[in-house]
Order: sequence, then C-alpha cells, then structure tokens
Amino acid sequence: MTFDLSRQRVADASAHVAGGVNSAFRVGIRPHPLVFAAADGAILTDVDGNRLVDYFLGMGPMLLGHRPPAVVAAARAQLDRSILVAGQTELEYAAAEVLTRLVPSAELVRFAVSGSEAVQAALRVARAATSRATVVKFEGHYHGWFDNVLWSVSPAVEEAGPADAPVPVPGSLGQRPAADVAVLPWNDAALLRRRLARGDVAAVIMEPVMFNNGGVLPLPGYLEAVREACDRTGTVLVFDEVITGFRVGPGGAQAAFGVTPDLTVLGKALANGFPVAALVGRRSYMDLVAGPVLHGGTYNTQSVAMAATLATLTEIASGRPYEAIEPAGTRLMEGLRKEFADAGVEARVVGYPAVFQVGFGAVRPRDYREAQRADRAAYADFAAALLDRGVRVLPRGTWFVSTAHGDHVDATLTAVHDTLRSAA
Repeated sequence: MTFDLSRQRVADASAHVAGGVNSAFRVGIRPHPLVFAAADGAILTDVDGNRLVDYFLGMGPMLLGHRPPAVVAAARAQLDRSILVAGQTELEYAAAEVLTRLVPSAELVRFAVSGSEAVQAALRVARAATSRATVVKFEGHYHGWFDNVLWSVSPAVEEAGPADAPVPVPGSLGQRPAADVAVLPWNDAALLRRRLARGDVAAVIMEPVMFNNGGVLPLPGYLEAVREACDRTGTVLVFDEVITGFRVGPGGAQAAFGVTPDLTVLGKALANGFPVAALVGRRSYMDLVAGPVLHGGTYNTQSVAMAATLATLTEIASGRPYEAIEPAGTRLMEGLRKEFADAGVEARVVGYPAVFQVGFGAVRPRDYREAQRADRAAYADFAAALLDRGVRVLPRGTWFVSTAHGDHVDATLTAVHDTLRSAA
C-alpha cells in the first residue's frame, strides 16, 4: 500500500495546523500521520483509497464500531431538537441512571467532555474531602495531559531514579514542577502502605489494568490491598477506567476484580466516539460536586453527545455488544498466539476480548520498568509492516476490538501470518 496523498496533505496542512495534526499522540506513528476519508464498522478508508481493518478504534472509544446505526440514529434525531441548551435535558438523566446500574462505584454521576478534565475533577474532590494535598500516581499510568498528572507516564528508566523511590519525570516541556505528586511503582502494596502511612495523601489514582504502557494486570490481591490501605488511612481511591470502562466488561475492571473505588473516571467507550467523559463515585464524595467543589463546562451534556451516550449505554446494558466481541476477540487473541508460536516469535498476548496487549520478548511484566524490557522496536516494525497489509494497530501494542470485527478476524490473522513469514 502507498500513503503518499496522506503524507502530502499533512505536509500542506502544516501551513495552517501546527504540525499538521491536532493531537500530539498522532505524531510519530509510521510511516507518517494518515488522513482519512471515511469509516464504517471495522474499516477505515484513507485519502489514498486504502481500506484498513482498524484496531485503533479512535484510540479506544469505538466499542460498537464506526457509525453504529443506533448511535447515529440517536444523534441525527437529536439534531432536530437541540444542540446546546445551557441547561438540562432528560437525556443526561437517563444516561446517568444507566451508569448507576452498570458501574459499582457510581452512586452519583457528573458528565464532562474529556477524561483529562474528569481526572481533574476527581482530584479536586479528593483534596476537598481530605484537606490533604498529595496525590499518588504510578509509573506508566496515564491520566491526561495536564501538568499535575503528566508525570512518569513513559519515562526513560535511566532518568526515573531508584525502582523503590521513583523520581517524577515530566512528560512535556513547559510543565510546572511536580508539587504535591508522589510517583510509585505499581503492583507493590508494601511500598504504597508505607507512603500512605505518612497521612498526607489525598488520593491514589491508577489504571486498574495498565493498558497505556505494557498491558500489565494487577497482581492477585493487589487491588484489594490498595483498597484496604486507602480505607485505613482515609485516602480516596480513584480508578481511571477511561480505557477499561465497558471494555473489560459492562461494569468495568472494578466489577471484574470485585474492588470498588471511591471515585471512577470514565470516557472513550462511554459515548462511542462522541466527546463525553464522566466522574462517578460514592455519594459522600460526589455530593461535594453539588456544593463547595466547583465543576463546570460549557459543553458538558451537549445534547447531541448525550443522545449518543444514552444510545451507547443502552446497547452496553443490553449485553449484545459482548455477545459479538467476546468470540471475535477471543478468536483473535488465540490466533495471534498461534501465529507467533508457529513463527518462533516470543510474544505475550494479555487482556480481554475487547482490549488486549501484545508484547514481544520473554518478559512477563509486573510494573512499568519490567514492561520496558519488551522488544518495543521489533513490535513497532511489526505494526508498520501490518499496515502495509491493510491492518492498522497501535505501535504501543494495544489492540481494541469492536462489535464489527467478527468478519475481519481471519483476514487479520492472514496478514499477521504473512508479515511474520516475510520478516523471518
């Protein structure tokens, strides 16, 4: 496949758009940023006319695939009623009610526009509730691009300090100093207990499964130990389920692991491509948002986005998406393991049918630093080669699967087979 027109369009657009893209996460993906003309189901069509089986899925949101009929119909119908009303609609109340049934921690709901923004609301609530300042986050976990959380997301190990006492590493030039942020290695309950014992931590925030870096599962008993340590020290436990929410299952990772946080941040699959996120949590904390803790936003609960949210959540609550995704994702994961084994490629495939991680090398990581020992360069080469065979996967190793992928698993595995044989 050739992507020459995409390359030219990005270069031309750089005269008006900084770098030719509108998100830093679209830069550096080989062979270069792509420009798309259409998307339907599991297929993207770019401006060069290439049809690509899409496992980016908008970086995760498209649980129901591109342009699912129920969501499209709801959004179109709402355009004839309202777009933005600076007030409430029945749509947001109905969507919130579904969330409180699906997500164990969701006693109350507040909608936002992005996961990054909802994280900020969660931390503000935690600080207000505890009268403490410090937030504990973990190496390799991503909670948005704002200054106070963009620390040690993907640091060079040689810059990150001792493994048991990491040094916060900024993710961008221009960040303010890491005041009130403590960084720890994930999956080490003893270290977390010792840090919380100092009594100055307002919140512990984590991805319950580390999918932004390496696809690391919590060790058996780890989430339970974190919950107990937070309870004992009066610390607010925040789960960032922007990725795991609705992909690990309809109740998110918290339902799958049986550990309920105090607050949860949701996004991505929540509205199947519309810009909607949510902060949900226990009533005792969320009541603060109804009172002294300010949370606002012009575009919160924009009518068309709420129509899409309600349609998406209605589908999720029905269970139908998982009836399609679970067999397709399972067959894909098992097929990948077989292709790698047959080609003599040391690889791990870990996760769930709707979201899993592929890594090259013998490492079976427990935390971010161990995950860095994987052969990431070889995997990036593999992802670039797959694109030439019509399959688009994230070079970091995360695969997102939708309800529309069932008919494309065989073609994907054929492309993987041919790519591995060609590399050999």
